[in-house]
Order: sequence, then structure tokens, then C-alpha cells
Amino acid sequence: MGFEDDLSLRSEIDNLCAQYAHLIDDDWLEELPGLFTRDGIYRVQTRENHDLKLPLSLIYCNGADMLADRITALRTANIYEPHVYCHMLSALRILGGEGAGWRVRSNFVVVRTMAEGSQSLFASGRYFDRIVRVEGALKFQERIAIVDSRQIDTLLVIPL
Repeated sequence: MGFEDDLSLRSEIDNLCAQYAHLIDDDWLEELPGLFTRDGIYRVQTRENHDLKLPLSLIYCNGADMLADRITALRTANIYEPHVYCHMLSALRILGGEGAGWRVRSNFVVVRTMAEGSQSLFASGRYFDRIVRVEGALKFQERIAIVDSRQIDTLLVIPL
């Protein structure tokens, strides 16, 4: 049986991706860096830049500590209109094994709800992940969120 047919592995990967979304949606952002390896990379990039292999990212965190610093900044220094996200994830697919880990792709839609109650489709796109096992637990070694639109209508402050 290959990794594509390993339902236990697929379930673990799906759980990691769901945990990531729930931490953001429930505003437990301080827990997010714990889902990444110490040297894990988190990026948000437009589809256009990704397709053209241009390195510019809307968000770039090189290491769990940098992601933690970003979260601290959004809690203490950034000024933005309060809002929450609701992630909808789909089409999770294990693309292949890579060293001691796996390459994974999934789709996302993020609905944003503002403090006064208005809702809008904030972002849609794809996640491309490299996931590894560290001390028995799966972690993101890399998570790249590729947003379909290059237009973000407000400050992108909360991770996607």
C-alpha cells in the first residue's frame, strides 16, 4: 500500500490542516507556530506571482519564531478593524512523498465577518504544503497559501 492509499496518514494530514484552520477561525493564533517545524516557512502569495515563479509574497515568515513575532505584532502594534475568518477546506490530496515527509495540496475559501456583522468572501485559493513528522506529530515544514486574486481589499493581517 502506497501513501496515497494510507487512510491513517490521510486522516492525520487532514487533522493537521483542520487544526490550522480552527486555530485561526477561533482566534487562538498564538498556538499556530506550534504546528510548524522550528525552521518552517509560511507564505501567502498571489496566484500570478506563483505561476510566474516570482518570489514576492504578501506574507513571508521564515521560521516558527517569525510567525510568532507576526502574531505578537498583530495583537499589540497593528491597528485594523476587528474581524474573524471562517475557513472552508476541500480537495485535500497527497501529491507525493518527499524525504521524510509529504507534499500536500488542498483548496480553501475564507469568509470574513466584520465586527458589525457584514460578511464577504475574503480569499480563495490553494495551499501547497510540505508536511513532516516531528517526535510523532505531523507539522508543516512549509505552507504556501496561493490566493486566486492579486487584489486584497484590506490589510492582510491575520494568517490565511
